[in-house]
Amino acid sequence: MTVRAVRTPLSIALACLFSSPVLATDVDPVPTVVVEGSRPTRLGSADAASAGVVPQKQLEARTVYRPGELLEATPGLIVSQHSGEGKANQFYLRGLNLDHGTDLRTTIDGMLVNQRTHAHGQGWTDVNFLIPELASYLEYVKGPYSAAQGDFASAGAVTVNYTNTLAQGIASIGIGENGYARTLIADSPKLGNGNLLYALELFRNNGPFIQKDGYRKINGVLRYSEGSETNGFNISLMGYKAHWNATDQIPQRAIDSGLLQNRFDTIDKTDGGKAHRYSFSGSWIGAVDDASTKVQAYLLNNQLDLYSNFTYFLDHPDTGDQFSQPDRRITVALNASHSRRHTLLAYPSETTFGVQLQSDDIDNGLYDTQARVRLATTRQDHVRQRSAGIYLQNATKWTPWFRSVLGVRGDDYHNDVDSNLALNSGTASDRQLSPKLGLIFAPWEKTEFYVNLGRGFHSNDARGTTIRVDPKNPDNAAVREAPLVPARGMELGARTEFVKGLQSSLAIYRLDSDSELLFAGDAGSTADTGRPSRRTGFELSNYYKLASWLTVDGDVAYARTRYRDADPVGQHIPGSIEGVASLALTVDNIGPWFGALQLRYFGARPLIEDDSVRSKATGTVNARVGYKFSPKLRLAVEVYNLTNRRDSAIDYAYESRLPGEAAEGKFDVHFHPIESRAIRANLIANF
Repeated sequence: MTVRAVRTPLSIALACLFSSPVLATDVDPVPTVVVEGSRPTRLGSADAASAGVVPQKQLEARTVYRPGELLEATPGLIVSQHSGEGKANQFYLRGLNLDHGTDLRTTIDGMLVNQRTHAHGQGWTDVNFLIPELASYLEYVKGPYSAAQGDFASAGAVTVNYTNTLAQGIASIGIGENGYARTLIADSPKLGNGNLLYALELFRNNGPFIQKDGYRKINGVLRYSEGSETNGFNISLMGYKAHWNATDQIPQRAIDSGLLQNRFDTIDKTDGGKAHRYSFSGSWIGAVDDASTKVQAYLLNNQLDLYSNFTYFLDHPDTGDQFSQPDRRITVALNASHSRRHTLLAYPSETTFGVQLQSDDIDNGLYDTQARVRLATTRQDHVRQRSAGIYLQNATKWTPWFRSVLGVRGDDYHNDVDSNLALNSGTASDRQLSPKLGLIFAPWEKTEFYVNLGRGFHSNDARGTTIRVDPKNPDNAAVREAPLVPARGMELGARTEFVKGLQSSLAIYRLDSDSELLFAGDAGSTADTGRPSRRTGFELSNYYKLASWLTVDGDVAYARTRYRDADPVGQHIPGSIEGVASLALTVDNIGPWFGALQLRYFGARPLIEDDSVRSKATGTVNARVGYKFSPKLRLAVEVYNLTNRRDSAIDYAYESRLPGEAAEGKFDVHFHPIESRAIRANLIANF
C-alpha cells in the first residue's frame, strides 16, 4: 500500500513542527472541516483526546486582559497574576499550581519560553512579549505522551505559532480605564523574493491599584521570509522591554486593621521590576513527496530585575523583608526534525527523528533590599546549563480503524554552578529515557478512542543540585535535589464529531510525579518538596459551531491531587486546583455586529497540607461588543470582570509580620485580587 498525503496549509505546518506526525493514507481520507467556519478536524491526526489546535479565527474572538490569557484557549488552563503586570503569569492545569510555568512547556514561534534555573522560579514563563494579532494558531497537548516535548511538559505543552505574512495590514488604537492604552501597527509587504513582516506595539496600564502598576512596554517583531509553508525559510528579530510597579499579595488582616485602604492597596510600595527580551531566530523547512525536514536555531537574551516583599517585616523588623532577584541569561538553542513516510510491514507509516540542543549561561542571585537599594547578599551564582534531547516516534496505520504511535525520548542534562558560597559550587549531571505509547481506535464514523501512556520530567533548579548549605544560614546543611524529576502519565480518551458542527472530547487521566515544586513565601521562589504525588481527573471539552453566526465553546475539568507518601502534616498539595470550567459564546456575521461572552471559573484549593485552610472559588465574566463600519474598519468595546466580582487571582497561606505585630508574625491567607470591572475600546483598521 502506498502513502498519499492529504494536505492543507495548517496540516502542513503542524506536521513539520515538533509535534506528532500527521498520518494520511489513501484509505478513508478524513475531511479537514466539519462545517463552514468550524475548527479543523482532529480525527485521524490527533494522538490523544487531550490534544488540539485552535486556529487564528478562534484566537481573534477571545477577550484577553493580558497577553498570557490567550493561552486559555487550551481547555482547562487558567492564567492568572499575583503581582505587577510585567511579571510572568501564574498558571493552573490538571490539578497543578504551575506557579510561573514549572510543568507547562510553552513555546512561541518555535522558541522555548520556560527559563530553567531562574532567580524567581523554575520554568519562569514570561509571555508578555506575545502579540496576539501575529498568532496563526495555537496547538496544545497534555500529559507526557509526546516524544517531541521534553522539559516542563509533564502537565502539558502549548505552542503558539507566528505567521509569516498577514492577509492585511493592521493599525489598532485602544484606550480604557485605569490608564490603559495600546497601539499596534503590523504588516507584511513584499520585499524582493519574499515578505517583510513587521509589528510594533506600545502598551501602558496602571490597573485598579492605589499604587499604580505603571506598566509600560515596547514590543516589536521584524521578520523576513521566503517560500511556502512546506519549502521556505524565515529570519526574525524580536525585542521586548518593560518596567512596572507591583501590588503583591496581601493578608486580609492588613485591611481589617486599617493598615491598608482596601484590597487594591499594598504594604511595600517599592515592589516591582523591569525586564527585557531580545531574540534572533531562523527557521528552514523543506518537503518532498515522502519526507519533510525542519531546522530552527535561536539566540535569546533575557534580563529581569524583580523586587518583592511577601513577609513584610518578619525577618528584618527594621528594614523590611524586600528582596531582589536579578536574572541575566544568554540562551542558544537548535531544534531539528526529519519525518519520512514509508511502509512498515506493508502498512502505511511515518517516522520522525528529532534533536533538541540548548545551552544557558546564567547570572542570578538573591539579595536583601530596602526600597530597591541592595543591603546584603544571600546568594550570587553563575550557572552554565547544557542539555541534549533526541527522540524517535513512529505512527503506523494498521487497519482502517486502528493506528498506533510509539515513541522514545532521551535527555541528558549537565549543570555547572559557581556560587559565592564555595560549598554550594559544583557540577551535577542526569539523564532520562522516556518511552511513549498511543493507541487510537476508530470503530465508528467520526469517533475515535485513545489509550496513552508516557514518561516525562521537569528539571530542577541547577543551584539545588549542587547545594550543600543553606545560603541564608550557612551553618545549616541543605538537601540536594535531583537534576531531573520523572513523571508518569496514563490517559483514556474519546473524541467525536458525530453531530455536525460539534467537536467533543473526554480525557480521564492519572499523573504521578516523584516530587513537587511549591512556592515558598519567605524565599520568593519555588522549592522541591521531595514528596511524590498523584493526580487523577477528567477533562470534557466541547466546541459547537451552531450556525454561521454563533459558536459555543465549553470546557469542564476536575482533578483530585494528593501526596503519595505518609506524612503527619497531611496529604493535600497546597495550591493544587480542583475544578475548572469555562464557557465562551461568540457571535459574528450578524450584519455589522459581532461580539463575545466569556465565563471562567476555577474552584477552591487547599492552601496547606491538612486541607484545614482553603481558598475561595474565583469566577469572572468578560464581554465584547463590536461594530464593523466597513470591511476594513471596526470598533470593539470590551468589558473585563463584567459583574465586578471581588475574588482572588491567587491565594497563599504562610507566616508574615505587619508593623506592630509580635516578632514571630502570624500565619494567614495572603491574596492578590482580580482586577475590578474595566472597559476598553479598540479601533482596528486594516490596510
